Amino acid sequence: MITVLRPIYAAKTLIKNGILQPAEYCQSTHCDERPDPHQISLLVIHNISLPPNEFGGDYIKYFFTGCLDPNLHPYFASIYHMRVSAHCLIRRDGHILQFVPFDKRAWHAGVSSFQGVTRCNDYAIGVELEGADHIAYTQAQYQSLSNLTKTLMQQYPAITLGRIVGHNDIAPGRKTDPGFAFDWSAYRQMI
Repeated sequence: MITVLRPIYAAKTLIKNGILQPAEYCQSTHCDERPDPHQISLLVIHNISLPPNEFGGDYIKYFFTGCLDPNLHPYFASIYHMRVSAHCLIRRDGHILQFVPFDKRAWHAGVSSFQGVTRCNDYAIGVELEGADHIAYTQAQYQSLSNLTKTLMQQYPAITLGRIVGHNDIAPGRKTDPGFAFDWSAYRQMI
């Protein structure tokens, strides 16, 4: 029996006008202009699941686009008003959604610092994996993330292996994602 999966985004993907081709684009207003879009030099890996530790559905999309209904789940009442976003989300099946063009500032890092430089949102690209710190990510996610990473490194040469970090690295003590379930070694080998 042959299992057919959704297509994984190949390393041949392109970025046109800050948008990944052929990702699904869901425009978020939770963004603004970067101080200098030519200074993009950091890739930050996050995780998110809504409700926590549950996967599937469009709740993350609604959250990042400001459309999350607080009545759909008790947890949503505490977060629906937040104005946050990421550049991309990689679902469990490897499908990529983009919310903010890469040349714009997404609101994903919060209070953060990398190598002594604060305000990581100013110069970082944020990629969310649908997941949780303690739940293994899927092979499809690693494949899409590695292909996306290669495309970003090609488009933004200042993003090097040493400038790919977890949210926990730029906000230690405040954030823990992508968590201990994220296999950094396998990911780095793929890129």
